[in-house]
Amino acid sequence: MAVPASSGAQAKARSAPAWARKSTLVLLIAVMALAVFGTTTQTWMTVNLDPQQLGQAATGQGGLQVQGSKAATTVTALALVALAGGLAASIAGKIARWIITAIIVLAAAGIITAAATVLADPLAAAQGSIAAATGITGSSADVSVTAFPVLAVVAGSLLALCGLLVIPAGRYWKTRTKYDAVAHGGAAAQSGPVDEIDSWDRLSRGDDPT
Repeated sequence: MAVPASSGAQAKARSAPAWARKSTLVLLIAVMALAVFGTTTQTWMTVNLDPQQLGQAATGQGGLQVQGSKAATTVTALALVALAGGLAASIAGKIARWIITAIIVLAAAGIITAAATVLADPLAAAQGSIAAATGITGSSADVSVTAFPVLAVVAGSLLALCGLLVIPAGRYWKTRTKYDAVAHGGAAAQSGPVDEIDSWDRLSRGDDPT
C-alpha cells in the first residue's frame, strides 16, 4: 500500500532534530537580533573629559556616557534587518531561504565589524558624541569601554550561526503552500480530497479534477 506524500512529509517533520525545528530556529534568530538591539540601548563607552568641557549636564554623571546606538549607528539598523529576515524565513520558500540566509549573515557580519571597530578604537567612535557635547572636534580623552560591545560581537556571531542553519534546517520544514506540495509530492499529493477552490485551481493549470 502506497504511503501518501502528505504522510511522508509529516513523518519527516516529526523526525526533525530540535535545532532544525522552524519555531526553534526562528525564535533563536529573533532572540539574537533583539539581544544585539538591546546592547545598543546601553552605555558602550564612558568618556572622561575636563568637567568644564563637558558642562553641567555631564559633570554629575562621572563622564560622558555614549550609548551603542551613537557609538556604532549601523548596529541598530542591522539588528532590525536580521530580525525581519528571521521572521520572513518562517514563511519563505526554498529559494527565498537562501536569500534570507545571505541577508542575515551579512547583517551579522556588519554588526560584528561595527562593534569590533568600537573596541579597536573607542576614542574615534566617541568623537561624534564628544563634539556634540563640547563643540570641539578631534579632542583627546580617556575612554573606558563597557562589556556591551563585546556582548554585541558575541550575539552577532551567534546570529550568523543561526542564519547559516536556515538552509540545512529548511529540508525538514513542511511545504509552504499547496503548490509546493504538488511540486514535491507529484501525483500522490493530488490524490487527496479536493474542495471547490482546489478544483478551480487545478482546472486553471489544465488538470481535470474529476
